[in-house]
Amino acid sequence: MREDGDAVDRNAGFGRGFAFVGRRHELGQLVDAVRRAPAVVVVEGDAGMGKSRLVREATTILEREGWRVVTGFCHPLREPLPYGPVVEALRKVGPWLPGAELPPTAGALAPLLPDLAGLLPPAPPTPDDPGVARHQLIQAVRSVLASLGRVIVVVEDLHWVDDATRELLVMLARDLPDHLALVLTWRAEDRSCVLGGACRPTVIRLAPLTETDVAELAGAVLGARATPELCAVLHRRSEGLPLVAEEDLLTFRHQERQDAAALEHADVPLGLRAAITERLVALSPAGAAVVDAAAVLAVPATEALLTEIAGLDPEQGAQGLIDVLDAAVLREAGTGRYGFRHVLAQQVAYRHIPGPCRIRLHRRAVEVFETHDPAPLVQVAHHTLAAGDHETWLVRVEQAADQAVALGDTGTAATLLRQILNRQDIGADRRSRAALGLARIASAGVDYAATASVLTAVLADHRLPEEVRGEIRLGLGLIMLNLAGDPAGFCELERAVEELGTLPRKAARAMIALALNEYDGAAAHAWEWLDRAEQAVRDSTDETDEPVRTDVQVTRLMLMARAGDPAVWPLVDRLPRRDAAEPVLRRMCQALYNLSEAALQLGHDRRARGLMLESQDLAARTENAPLECLTRVRLLRTDWLAGRWVGLDEQYDVLCRAYPDVRQADLDRALYRGHLALAQGKHSQALEHFAAAGRGRETSEADVSMSIAAGLTAVRLAQNDPRAAWASAEPAVTMLRRLGSWTRTTGLVPVAVEAALAGGHREEAERLVADAARGVRDRDAPAATAELELAAGLLARDSAPATAAEHFATARAAWQDIGRPYHAAQAAEQLANALVRSCPEDAAAHLTEAAHVHSGLGAIADAMRCQHTLRALGVEESARRGRRGYGDELSPRELEVAELLSRSATNADIAETLFLSPRTVEKHVARILAKLGTDRKGVRTTLAPSTGIDPVGRSSDTFTATTDHS
Repeated sequence: MREDGDAVDRNAGFGRGFAFVGRRHELGQLVDAVRRAPAVVVVEGDAGMGKSRLVREATTILEREGWRVVTGFCHPLREPLPYGPVVEALRKVGPWLPGAELPPTAGALAPLLPDLAGLLPPAPPTPDDPGVARHQLIQAVRSVLASLGRVIVVVEDLHWVDDATRELLVMLARDLPDHLALVLTWRAEDRSCVLGGACRPTVIRLAPLTETDVAELAGAVLGARATPELCAVLHRRSEGLPLVAEEDLLTFRHQERQDAAALEHADVPLGLRAAITERLVALSPAGAAVVDAAAVLAVPATEALLTEIAGLDPEQGAQGLIDVLDAAVLREAGTGRYGFRHVLAQQVAYRHIPGPCRIRLHRRAVEVFETHDPAPLVQVAHHTLAAGDHETWLVRVEQAADQAVALGDTGTAATLLRQILNRQDIGADRRSRAALGLARIASAGVDYAATASVLTAVLADHRLPEEVRGEIRLGLGLIMLNLAGDPAGFCELERAVEELGTLPRKAARAMIALALNEYDGAAAHAWEWLDRAEQAVRDSTDETDEPVRTDVQVTRLMLMARAGDPAVWPLVDRLPRRDAAEPVLRRMCQALYNLSEAALQLGHDRRARGLMLESQDLAARTENAPLECLTRVRLLRTDWLAGRWVGLDEQYDVLCRAYPDVRQADLDRALYRGHLALAQGKHSQALEHFAAAGRGRETSEADVSMSIAAGLTAVRLAQNDPRAAWASAEPAVTMLRRLGSWTRTTGLVPVAVEAALAGGHREEAERLVADAARGVRDRDAPAATAELELAAGLLARDSAPATAAEHFATARAAWQDIGRPYHAAQAAEQLANALVRSCPEDAAAHLTEAAHVHSGLGAIADAMRCQHTLRALGVEESARRGRRGYGDELSPRELEVAELLSRSATNADIAETLFLSPRTVEKHVARILAKLGTDRKGVRTTLAPSTGIDPVGRSSDTFTATTDHS
């Protein structure tokens, strides 16, 4: 049944398609989800359940509303083409490109869409780095789709998707253009193609048709002959599967006895096989030959190819094709290409071919395809294997994998290489070549878990030469570390070093990675590994070893920076920026980025920013788009630390949309939002953001884990929950001790000390301060030293406030020198609290200073906390006695509550921030909403005109002490 009163052809049936029955709710779901674009919609169901039909009905409705629809198909046999199904869909956008405002990035699609190249911007130079090239194509696809208005991209049969296309769909799903809907179909029994955590799609699961639905379907085809008895038999035979019911109806039309008994007791097997076989045996000889050819080819093919494989002359082939189309055995599947209506029909037809005939047809397919230029090697390999020629299949599948790599389709290449490696009857040489090929391209795919599993199995083959085993193990170790985030990859690299004794350059790559290992005391051996790597390439005169020598040099600088060695920075200044060869410049770009991160962690913020700008410039010159994005992410972090908060959230959003596949952008945005929410008193939102930053993070990123733990601890402290605060901090402190990375700041040490003290774990706090002091002694680590001073002050706050004040003052001065005003203001507040009893006037001055800084930044919760302490000190705006009446205006306290409301703070957040009881907050909120005449969502827009609060929530009066103690 169609939605919205769309007419149904009640006589639709054989030769004209079946009526669309049932699925009213599902159709409404799909149409409504697309109308709310951007959207990702998944239609899931068993084979033959009607997924494609549902999508077709929905897109027909939406096309009448002005939506543009393009469709691509995943196939079980697909020749190498990067993002083949999506590129197939994009070939249909030509009529819409004239007049579209296409950005330059769209030009990267021109080589894949030669027929549309004249309508696209010029293609940029092809980067040498496969990862950069892949990023260019992903951005090009997104930019083209974003320029076309309301577009629906349908990708059918995702259970056959290749790695590269899956990666593209993941990237699109993570950041869809505003008017794009992505509609995907796949089989419910195959969960491997789900897009994971990239998005939260609307999932529509198709269930079998009811008996009423089947009766409606039969009535549309047979009219009055669709008796209740017949419909009951149809439903029982099909079990509600639309495909089987339709096939039975097609067969039933040709039977002499058209009643329920004839259908139930017909001399044919039950189910789909019988229905299709009935039509196969009735075909003409030419039609049967065409169907046999189509069944062997397994993918839609042209009339000419079907005719050639069938061994017919052109006239016979044309007539045979007409016969099978009339019999609804084949259908047109795109302009000039013909295939089965569904995969089940292909499987039945294939089994219907006698064995010797099948083998002859497969051999014929090989002969025909080998005359093509270029030959479709994936299909050649498939037909070779199906014909029983295993040895030739191995040759062909290797050639197909090489072709796929050359064309940039690493997803197809990985699938083919895994097919070789999954066989037990191949020689050691071929097994070695396949494993090496897979190890070299693994980082370009998304299914690294499957690749790692295959490589692990290959390494168990003791017939492999040792150097081959070492190179495979090197690839496996790097996959485990860089893609899976598994520190066990370091163990594989150690073994690889020994196996690569005759390949010093490759061994050096493993040694460099091992030099950067900080887990389980490995940092103590860092310099040993680096010295070994340097020795491995020192005597080489091969120019191809120059990039590895550069890696060794840069790793030495990284270790010096990590250790807080001040001698590192003059050496960094002497690194080549201009005249080196491009491979070296690409590594230098990465090196400057890594060193800028180290400088920022140490507290050399200005130097870090300079290195980031240099890295960004090199990234642009070497067309390293992912690293250019990472540098921009780090520059936004320096803006946050330097107090440049205005517009920062919007800049993060722009960056995340522009580079949806760079995870670091999402991570940094989540951390920034968590800290901002904490500073604004939105504790529940802060927890959500920090939790989002932690979801899916790889375990090898220890600094990230500690930063997230520090944020969670700070929120729990703000919520006056010391037990939860210490629960967040304690595992991270254990990690910090294990790593010994005391010179790099993550914000953990001060909040962990505060949480330990609040939870009654003073000995833990003392031990942590002592460990941190040893860790930064005689090191060039200004930020870690400032954190240590803050932590030491917290430790002395209750027992020796004067000593604590000295520590806090030192910390404030250090943060000011570094250039982090928010951190300096927090230290100033702690200094004031330490001086409250001994020097209240100085305390008030420091609090006023901190409140001004917090208010100017937009850290309203911090500003209000300082204001609360000032009230306790008796610092008031005026000496007016009593409480004035405010009428319809908001009182100062109500303004404070309203300002927090405008930032979406909950009542609990407001109570914690303003030191009020929940009941008092409820009363304030009720009065505010009544005075403003709005609800909670409207407070922000209603409040701004009357109070001077700007869109980022800052008051035009940066700080005011009040006398309202409500």
